[in-house]
Amino acid sequence: MNYDGLFPPDSVTWRVHADPVLWVAGVRALLLQAVHPVAMAGVLTHSDFRADPWGRLFRTADYVGVVSFGSRAEVEAAGTRVRALHSKVSGVDPDTGATYRANDPHLLRWVHCCEVESFLTTYQRAGGRLTPAQIDQYYAEQTHAAAVVGLDPDVVPASASAIREYFEQMRPELRVDRRTRRIARYVLAPPMPRKVALATPARPAWTSVASLAAASLPGWARRLYGIPALVVTDASATLGLRALRATIERAPQ
Repeated sequence: MNYDGLFPPDSVTWRVHADPVLWVAGVRALLLQAVHPVAMAGVLTHSDFRADPWGRLFRTADYVGVVSFGSRAEVEAAGTRVRALHSKVSGVDPDTGATYRANDPHLLRWVHCCEVESFLTTYQRAGGRLTPAQIDQYYAEQTHAAAVVGLDPDVVPASASAIREYFEQMRPELRVDRRTRRIARYVLAPPMPRKVALATPARPAWTSVASLAAASLPGWARRLYGIPALVVTDASATLGLRALRATIERAPQ
């Protein structure tokens, strides 16, 4: 196995990103990213997410896997592709009139922070044990992943307290509108081939995973989405994540 990547095998990144419950974290990250209206304007205008939601999800998962576990050459190649794609994406949000560029550091930082906070939080709530020092180490490690997409590591939150402060600072920019709900619908109930939906457990399985991802969002994000506090609580989401992780670990390999 090639260990000349961004992160060594004993890194917190390897420990967290190798956990199978990270699929839920990926969906959670998409739902969290969607509450930034300008970021979503770019996705709806330039992304193939609606036409090929499964392809987009798998490509994103593959990218995270390469950056986490790949060789330096593989990481550099993946970063070059992503930066090239981002350089071609720009426009004007028709709702707010704001201009946007996919390589805007402000938007890149938002996407990055939503991902890493979702990965770490989901891992912990599913039963993964980390010390406060290891949590800070994870966020510090992930500044190197941020650099792959073109971010200056020095402007990326590198500790748990910095991540909390970042989300507090971003709150005035965030909201759920018709576009956010459109993205959320595709995330929670993406189209499936008829045979797959009717003849396999794929639909109920995905619905369970996606619903758990929504339930595990931060309280402020659940309130933006209008998820009733009496229906979804932090405790119920945590129990669901731990049950899912235990089920995956017991499944035949």
